Parts: sequence; structure tokens; C-alpha cells
Amino acid sequence: MKMGKDYYSILGVKKGASDEELKRAYRKLALKYHPDKNKAAGAEEKFKEIGEAYDVLSDPKKKQVYDQFGEEGLKGSGNGGGGPGGHSHPGFSDGGFTYTYHGDPRATFSQFFGTSNPFEMFMNGGVPGGHRSTGGVEGMDIDGIGLEDLLGGFGGHPGRGGGGPQRSYTFNGNDMGGHQHYGPKQTRVQDTTIEKEIHVTLEDISKGVDKKMKISRRVFDEMGNSKAEEKILTVNVKPGWKSGTKITFAKEGDKIPGKIPADIAFVIRDKPHALFTRDGSNIIYTHKLNLRDALCGSVLEIPTLDGRKQGLNLMDEVIKPNTVKKLQGYGLPFPKEPTRKGDLIVKFDIQFPDRLSGAAKDVLSDILSRK
Repeated sequence: MKMGKDYYSILGVKKGASDEELKRAYRKLALKYHPDKNKAAGAEEKFKEIGEAYDVLSDPKKKQVYDQFGEEGLKGSGNGGGGPGGHSHPGFSDGGFTYTYHGDPRATFSQFFGTSNPFEMFMNGGVPGGHRSTGGVEGMDIDGIGLEDLLGGFGGHPGRGGGGPQRSYTFNGNDMGGHQHYGPKQTRVQDTTIEKEIHVTLEDISKGVDKKMKISRRVFDEMGNSKAEEKILTVNVKPGWKSGTKITFAKEGDKIPGKIPADIAFVIRDKPHALFTRDGSNIIYTHKLNLRDALCGSVLEIPTLDGRKQGLNLMDEVIKPNTVKKLQGYGLPFPKEPTRKGDLIVKFDIQFPDRLSGAAKDVLSDILSRK
């Protein structure tokens, strides 16, 4: 008996393949030969054959007739009868069963994937399999997305155990194939902003600095293939910028078709300093002072951010634990007025002795009791 087209061979499966095997085979081949992407000669005809084969083998009634009578029997051999020679197929009413493929493999594709656009799996706010854009900064890890991840979770006709809702999405503002779609269109969404802290010294904050940051990201094509891409972003830290200042580079995250790349934001943080702490545009320095100098007076040399020393005369006063001195204009620039600077605040950590001799106590007691 002449079989005509071998649908099993077209899908690359064995006779008796399970529904899941048929779905997997169709999924792979339909994406490979979709004419919107595969421009090779014969791809469109192959795409149609794949659609017809799946249309028959995924339907239990059509599959039963095909398994018994082949393509010619399924299609009635062109004589209007139900089987070879015009005889009806046993087990079917109405005296016969005649099948004609509707001729639109894109419709089969739409039913299977929920869209006639083969790249819808990149859209709707995420990538199947739970992957998200993870644009890397300074060697941050980047998740890869393979073709199997992209294909996972799709399959089957609606109502036959699988298959997503029928809908289409905007891809770069245009539909890939220009064919009819079903359901509302949805605009592309953007991944969450990726944030990375940059720790900057107070010296650099004082005068401003350019920080070059290397980012790495993945660039995907419409079929799910990806390549790594590196780029240098220059963060221009202005004089006086406060901790927490955020600099955003738009759309520098992973590039996934149908999605807007994430923004990458760098957040300025103060790097801990050996001598100073920061209070807005002021800087604070704590000087250790022994008790004698605190009581009797001293001339101090106070370090500044530019590496020099600034004299501080304390000869005419007693320095108490809560005493504070200001060196005006030795702090950090005001962010909005960089020609003006805050103050250098000097605090004191007075070093008291652990013990006093009896003679020392007598002398101090005598001195401190005098009026």
C-alpha cells in the first residue's frame, strides 16, 4: 500500500511516539525552519510539512486513520471516499473520513506556542525557565540562557494538555511576521535596575574623580544564542558628592529580544578613612590629648585632607572632654557650590592616667583646692 508522506519521518520520531515526543520534535523543528528566521531555500516548504505532520499526528482521530491507511487514505485519494479505492474507514460514521490540511503552518505554530511570532518566549516580562537579565559589573556573574531553557515550558495545542494562551506581543515596536495575531498586544517591559556600590576615598570626593567601571553583559539573538560583551563605563564623581548619590546608565544590562535592557546604577559610598569621618560637607578629626596638655595648654598640628598640617593654638584655655574646635574651609566642597567648603571639626580624646602616686595626688589636691 502506498503511504504518501511519512509524517513520522518528517518529525524525526518513531511510529507510536508519545504526545510529549511529538511536541518536543515539533517544537524544535518549527523554530528551526520558521521562515521569519530561516531564509534558506526550501525552509518555508519544510516548515509547512512540519506543520502538517504535527497537525495530523497530534490529533488522535487523524492519527488513527493515517496509521491505518497512510496519507492517501487520510485524504481520500482525491476521490471523495473515505479510504483507498473509495471505501470507508472502519470505525467511522458517515461512511468515510476525508482530511485536508488547512495549508497555513503559521496557524499551527500559533496554536502550539500561543503566537505566530517565534520569539514571543523572550517577551512578557521574562524568559521561560525563570531567567532574568543580570548584567554584570566588575566581574559579577551572568546567567546564561540556552536554547533548551527557552523552549522549556511550551508545547501542545490548547485543550490538549499544554500550550499557552493565544496572544502576541510587540517586538521592538513591530511584529516579526506581519501576520494575523490573536489577543491584545503588550508593550515590552524593562528588567529591574542593577545597582553596584562604588567606594570612593574622601580625598577623591574632595577634588572629584573619574572611576572607570568594567561591565559584562549577555547579548541574545532571537533564537536564544548569546555572546558575552564587555564595556567600560566612566562614572564622573563630582567634588563633594554625598554618600548615596546614584549615577544611572540607561539600558546597559543584558540584551534580550523583546525586553528593554536593565539600567545599571552606581551608588557612591564613602571609603573608610584612617583619620577622618564625614558629616555632610564637614569632616571630623579626633585628636588624642594627654591630661597635662589639656590642662596646661598646647599648640597642635592638625592633619588636613590635602596632606598638610594646620596649626591649632590651645595655650590660653583648658580643653575639656566635650571641647570642639573648627578649622573653617578645610572640609569637603558643597555639592551645589564646589567653590565653598565645609569645616574640619576637631574633637578631643583626653588621655587620663591610669594611676597617680601619693605625692602626685597631694600636689594635685593642693593645687585644685586653691581658689
